[in-house]
Amino acid sequence: MLSSVAAAVIPCLGRLTVTSDHGSAPEPGSIIVANHTSLADPGVVLAALRRFDVEPVVLATAGLWRIPVLGRLLERGGHVPVHRGTHRAADALDTAAAALGAGRHVLIYGEGRIPLRKDAAEAPPESLRSGLARLAHAAGAPVVPLGQAGARRVTSGSTAKQLAGFLTAPARRPRLHVHLGLPVHLPPGVEAATATAREAVTTAWCTAARHLGEPAAASVR
Repeated sequence: MLSSVAAAVIPCLGRLTVTSDHGSAPEPGSIIVANHTSLADPGVVLAALRRFDVEPVVLATAGLWRIPVLGRLLERGGHVPVHRGTHRAADALDTAAAALGAGRHVLIYGEGRIPLRKDAAEAPPESLRSGLARLAHAAGAPVVPLGQAGARRVTSGSTAKQLAGFLTAPARRPRLHVHLGLPVHLPPGVEAATATAREAVTTAWCTAARHLGEPAAASVR
């Protein structure tokens, strides 16, 4: 349901293009890890994945379940709330591992937050949290890096700027790009696995950002 809504709404907000290193959907039971830059990028990512007939289980902050309408969509779609900083945080990884075992795709935002910057420009992914590595190790699942760019052109910055961005996006229709990289199997050890995942997501982000001509991608090797 949530993926269907995203696929209908995102074309109204911007011009989405999608590329992939392998041209087909990630195999069932894969973890898709995306960079997080804007309140708009979950919709962008879900709309892009639906073009591959992928409707993932999403791990997202538990506070979203308290938002009217969105909370109901998340609940109905079987998505997983993450109660950060509580004893229930580990439950999210157990639920996600079960979904992977059942052949579902799981979407996770490894950075765990939106950048604090106020500008609308792109920047490489920040450090990833350890949850991705722990989930991949527990489930024995491949990790598919996903890079998205352009969502900050829809909305970013202060609350006023974010609202203005959403309201004007249908007229501006900024370019958006999502790139799916090749799957990787993370090495043993949380630190090494997290570093490997971040490098893969950064590479996918570079591809997406270069499609939009973002200067930040040119400085990343």
